[in-house]
Amino acid sequence: MPDPTTARELMVASQLRARGISDMRVLDAMLRVPRHEFVPEDQRHRAYEDNALPIGDGQTISQPYVVALMLDALQLASSDKVLEIGTGSGYVTALLAELAAQVFSVERHPALANSARDVLSALGYSNIRVFTGDGTLGLPAVAPFDAILVSAAARALPSALLTQLRDGGRMMIPVGSPDSQQLHLIRIVNGQPVISIRELVRFVPLVSDHE
Repeated sequence: MPDPTTARELMVASQLRARGISDMRVLDAMLRVPRHEFVPEDQRHRAYEDNALPIGDGQTISQPYVVALMLDALQLASSDKVLEIGTGSGYVTALLAELAAQVFSVERHPALANSARDVLSALGYSNIRVFTGDGTLGLPAVAPFDAILVSAAARALPSALLTQLRDGGRMMIPVGSPDSQQLHLIRIVNGQPVISIRELVRFVPLVSDHE
């Protein structure tokens, strides 16, 4: 594969900056986090393409541009406590850890959760906790959160997650059918959700163990 540092620099310049991502904290985080460490060995030569890639268990590592869009919209502060639903490979988890103080991540596939823990630990992240479970329930024992990022598509907004945002908190989540989804940015204002409909996207489904 090409030199990873050069590949990341090209990814940030051509896929992110050139397409309007301007938050320097997001761009710097995506320069630092080695995406190739989060993909299977046979996919590493494609790690810095602007594509989702398979990571096993029917799941994918998300397209870099879409990840950047979601992080940019969340406007994370370095003091934030963040909940991630859908750890997957752990790539977005690492980016969140670069941008926030604490990251709590939930993954329903035990093999993916274990793999993500291993990679994140090897890279030296100490402000992340990865849980195995039903992400639609969130982590009420740890709430409230300043921000929630959902890396799977819900048919409707999960009410349990909305209740775990503090007032002023933000959530980014793809909502829609398996074939047609849009990003939703939700802010809690005076205890009520205010929803902004964003870009068209395509994510794997958000699955509840209780369905």
